Amino acid sequence: MAELDLTALFKQAQALQAKLQEMQEGAAARTVEAEAGGAMVRVVVDGSMRVRSVTIDPALFSDGDKAMLEDLVVAAVNEGLRRAQELMSGEFGKLAGGLPGFKPPQD
Repeated sequence: MAELDLTALFKQAQALQAKLQEMQEGAAARTVEAEAGGAMVRVVVDGSMRVRSVTIDPALFSDGDKAMLEDLVVAAVNEGLRRAQELMSGEFGKLAGGLPGFKPPQD
């Protein structure tokens, strides 16, 4: 029976943890953009799933349709978060690709 080399395993775990931290920091610095209502509402979301900015076309305010504006903001934010999740999934897939026997979760 082969001996388990705990020192080597620990070093691999530390290296993986360092790579994961680096990936998370890199993704946090990257942003994605999303829009709704024909680009009347735009959002920027980073890889940490934080909304960095929301831009609303002034024409939406003159219309006075509060419910429509709220719906457009929600739609743009949700799309931005979805894109940020895709960004993170792609980065995690790169990291996990080197792990033997690892299969990323399927949607």
